[in-house]
Amino acid sequence: MVLAGGLVAIFVALALIIATALAGAAEKQQVSRSLAAIRAFEATPGGLRKEADVPFADRVLLPSMQRLARIGRRFTPAGLDERVRHRLDLAGNPPTWDVERVIAFKMLGVIVGLAGGLLVALALGANVLTIFGLAVALAAAGYFAPDVALLEISQRRQQQMQKDLPDALDMLSITVEAGLAFNAALAQVARNTEGPLADEFFRVLQEMQLGKGRSEAIRALGERTNVPEVRGFANAMVQADAFGVPVANVLRVQAKEQRVKRSQRAEEKAQKVPVKILFPLIFCIMPSLFIVILGPAAITIYHNLIH
Repeated sequence: MVLAGGLVAIFVALALIIATALAGAAEKQQVSRSLAAIRAFEATPGGLRKEADVPFADRVLLPSMQRLARIGRRFTPAGLDERVRHRLDLAGNPPTWDVERVIAFKMLGVIVGLAGGLLVALALGANVLTIFGLAVALAAAGYFAPDVALLEISQRRQQQMQKDLPDALDMLSITVEAGLAFNAALAQVARNTEGPLADEFFRVLQEMQLGKGRSEAIRALGERTNVPEVRGFANAMVQADAFGVPVANVLRVQAKEQRVKRSQRAEEKAQKVPVKILFPLIFCIMPSLFIVILGPAAITIYHNLIH
């Protein structure tokens, strides 16, 4: 037994020595490979190293979107750029959106819609006509999806501008009557408020600093929005500047008018509540009440009739 134990111990020791030697050799080989890779990377031209340092989005995604935009321009009608640019102005020109990217997303939506329609139709085992119709429908939905997204963003933005305008005009009127010039008052309002209307005021100030006249900058403000109140304010300021009317009087009248319109909008929404609640009341609330109130009585009547 002692001899057998000694032999086993010797075998285990030899196995450990061999394993340690192999592990060291493998580690040295891995280190050599890493050093060789570093030397090969240092030996590559500077252009290739710079290209490897560029993020994946800039190396792959951005060129792909540019190719899609070029393809999309071949199939889009004339004047699309102006319409897309106007929609972007209404949406506030989001930082990651421009005309090229919108057209590229349209083409991407068409490709994804066609592929998705074909896959879904083939998975359902539909006939050729159904496959074609589903693919065309999803492709059209993908093509108009960026327009729908821009429309949703622009509508929320226009509603927020309409909501913020009365308070902004009150502040603007107070600052002008306190002795500030219109440009300084506009800057004061833009700095002390938040939201899309403040962004538009900042843009008006930037355009005036770049050399555009005040009337032109304010007129451009009215063209970048679909809110009637903002357009009315822009037209009033342009006319006041053209005819020499005191700005403080115009702002006072505009602020009073916007407060009245805000009250009228609130009353209008309050008058629409009974009509809007009618269908949920009929189809959701009343059936639940009938079940809760008449259900136990119906069960009792049923049991009495049976027994």
